[in-house]
Amino acid sequence: MDSRDNERNDLQEIIDKTLEDMRRDVGGTLRPDDADLAEFARRSGLTRSKARTLKAKGFRAAKHGRCGMRAATTVMTGHAEVADELLRGGVTNSSVIFDRLRDDGYEGGLTTVKDYVRSHMHLVPAKRRAVVPQGSRGERYETGPGEAFQMDWGFARVVGPLGQEWRIACFAMVCHHCGACYVEFFPNARQENLLVGMVHSFMALGIPKRVLTDNMRSVVIRRDGDGRPVWQSDYAAFMACVGFRTSLCKPRHPSAKGKVERLVRFVKDNFLAGREFADITELNAEALSWCAEQGGRYRRALGLVPADEHRTECLPATRGLEVTDEVACYLCPRRRISFDGFVSYEGRRFGVPYWYSGRDCRVSREGAYPRVHGDDLSRGLVAHPVTRGYGDSFCEDQYVESQPYELPTAPVEVTVAQLEPPPAKPAFSKFDFEGRL
Repeated sequence: MDSRDNERNDLQEIIDKTLEDMRRDVGGTLRPDDADLAEFARRSGLTRSKARTLKAKGFRAAKHGRCGMRAATTVMTGHAEVADELLRGGVTNSSVIFDRLRDDGYEGGLTTVKDYVRSHMHLVPAKRRAVVPQGSRGERYETGPGEAFQMDWGFARVVGPLGQEWRIACFAMVCHHCGACYVEFFPNARQENLLVGMVHSFMALGIPKRVLTDNMRSVVIRRDGDGRPVWQSDYAAFMACVGFRTSLCKPRHPSAKGKVERLVRFVKDNFLAGREFADITELNAEALSWCAEQGGRYRRALGLVPADEHRTECLPATRGLEVTDEVACYLCPRRRISFDGFVSYEGRRFGVPYWYSGRDCRVSREGAYPRVHGDDLSRGLVAHPVTRGYGDSFCEDQYVESQPYELPTAPVEVTVAQLEPPPAKPAFSKFDFEGRL
């Protein structure tokens, strides 16, 4: 047999195997005319038009010329296992797979990766989605530079090295005019983390006139009889401190803030797809680099580069954030010190020096070091290095080292003698080797 026959990708073999799998799923009988074209295209990796042509011909492929022959080695040789593993995990974004392959030493182009993904869609787990009617249409809502930002939460599941699972929260804010974005991850979506994320995003993007968000409990409590929102007290104080207004979406209408909804989905499908990280600090550093990279790319739908448009048009229309003592309090949430000298922050406990007499303190994270401050932020108490473990982190002066002891009140007259320890016996002393000789 010619070696080229081994290199030939037999289309008829792919068709027969796909039909056999579909026949097995429906119970063993399936006429070719009754085969679902969408399912056949997904399993075989062929296009819908090709599947339609094959169905018209009774699913018989004609063999002619060098059709289907492939080279023995391609640019994907040696990297197919990485791409297959991502496809089996449900990652179908060609850009994400392309970035992972470049880290693995891939030297080809993006088009080759797209062709490989298209021909290996059978590795992707099946995903069934209900068909929802489109409904009514409306005109796209647009705002001017620096007029409005959109914010929202997203959540992702984290799998630890031992198989344990937990959730992390993704705070996302996007400029409604140009699409410049800010993303930060937190252990949970508590209000204190929401305010920290908003302060950091205002430092990066500026303060707009208003922020558009949904009816989250950390923002609004309820609505009065006239339909006006009743703000949560701490959030209302934060708005007055920073100087912006908040607009709420209609309940159960997430499309009203579609830019940030799309950003959250883009973070899940592009940034988090197939990513591994050691801790949230490392993940946030990578998220900042990713936001800068995405902001520097040309957006065909908007006809601009978000980073350039935001720098030239949006930033001059916004206000810069001045980190006053009142704003700094939002960056440092208050914590109660436990009886054993610890404060809880981001799911871990950090030690506080014993000489600090207050019952409350404030904790913040600056880079890789969680820092403990006094309740009035007048002084810093201790900085803890971040470790990968979840055990308690002690500080140097957490407990009193010297303990009180008693001194003699009368002259010491009693003397006690201490003897020297007896000489040690050799290990073989119990054996009488000399006597036997």
